Amino acid sequence: MNLKFWKKKPTPGPGPGEPGWEQGLVERVVTEGLREQRRSRRWGLVFKLLTFAYLFALLGLFWEDKVVEGLKPAEKHTAVIDIKGVIAAGATASAKDVIVALGKAYEDKNTKGIILRINSPGGSPVQAGQINDEIRRLREKHKDIPVHAVVSDLCASGGYYVAVAAEAIHVDKASLIGSIGVRLDAFGFEEAMKDLGIERRLLTSGANKGILDPFSPMSEVQKAFLQGQLDQLHQQFITVVKAGRGDKLQGGEEIFSGLFWNGEESLRLGLADHLGSPESVARDVIGAEKLVEFTAKKELFERLADRVGTALATGLMEVTGFGYPLVR
Repeated sequence: MNLKFWKKKPTPGPGPGEPGWEQGLVERVVTEGLREQRRSRRWGLVFKLLTFAYLFALLGLFWEDKVVEGLKPAEKHTAVIDIKGVIAAGATASAKDVIVALGKAYEDKNTKGIILRINSPGGSPVQAGQINDEIRRLREKHKDIPVHAVVSDLCASGGYYVAVAAEAIHVDKASLIGSIGVRLDAFGFEEAMKDLGIERRLLTSGANKGILDPFSPMSEVQKAFLQGQLDQLHQQFITVVKAGRGDKLQGGEEIFSGLFWNGEESLRLGLADHLGSPESVARDVIGAEKLVEFTAKKELFERLADRVGTALATGLMEVTGFGYPLVR
């Protein structure tokens, strides 16, 4: 036996002019006012919960830093600094952050040695150069604290520019290392513009101000100028590599051609010194097995913004049902 329950529709109140319509109007106004009060209380509760969540997240991050600081061992340790991803201003592996981390590692009285844990495809020659210069300066100032570069998957171009400042470079046999060269990427669409009947109207106050404009032709003189700049930067790179590696380099000019090799081959060419991991280098080379992270972290409010932003994005996705990519 099936039973159906039907929701009774509200009976419309008397219309204007009919007996009792004033009372019905008052009742509707009061009812709507109560509903509005309930909605206001609900939103007030939501904002209070968000405020508490924000404060708890802030306190959590604060105490996280304090706990991590308090857990640093009192015995001698090996400081680890990550150089991960693209080396560029504003990136995780920026010269500013790496140099700050180096300073803190050297200032710690229990640091016996430093490992640069590198996994980078390269990046800005300026940023890499600043890191290289600072490592060499600090090594000269603190001769009793060695610096070793330990390569993970990749140590190419600017990553290798940094690595050659270390006392020794350690790789895995499958690591990729090298790519000593400089590149400049650009596109030329002038022929496509002609085919489409589009006229480029570029105004400059200098004959070469639009030298890299992709919609304008590049003259042979301009091309030669750019090649000259790249050659000079390449020579600076080669000089830094030779200064860092010296007589260890066993290969010929192919080393500086932009090619890269696996870790096993890099040992034969003198691009690296030993096979090893951060753990083995700390234990067997530096002599302080305990690894302590000194990689510069984002500021407290930057990390909080990341966490709160991700939480809000997830919440919105669940509420609205819309999905969208997150940039990492």
